[in-house]
Amino acid sequence: QVQLVESGGGLVQAGGSLRLSCVASGTILTIFSMGWHRQAPGKQRELVAVITSGGSTNYADSVKGRFTISRDSAKNTVYLQMNSLKPEDTAVYYCKIQGRMSYWGQGTQVTVSS
Repeated sequence: QVQLVESGGGLVQAGGSLRLSCVASGTILTIFSMGWHRQAPGKQRELVAVITSGGSTNYADSVKGRFTISRDSAKNTVYLQMNSLKPEDTAVYYCKIQGRMSYWGQGTQVTVSS
């Protein structure tokens, strides 16, 4: 059984940084991509960043230049380095691994105070 566990969320002042981690336990035979999504109160879940098995990355326009996604494939771990955080980055951040099926973490809260 595959489980994704996120960590690294918390409360930070605007302009600060956080690093999220997501570790997948269990066996995932094929991974197409690993990524982060977020959902703010009253809003739909949105893609923040994704990294493919080939190493290509894609970011939401709102986080380009501030967030960096990386991975350690051997450890089935994906990271999200978040710099220059803004209050509008406040949300629950979810890790997602896309294999032949989708796997989601339980989410970690990120709160950015102004």
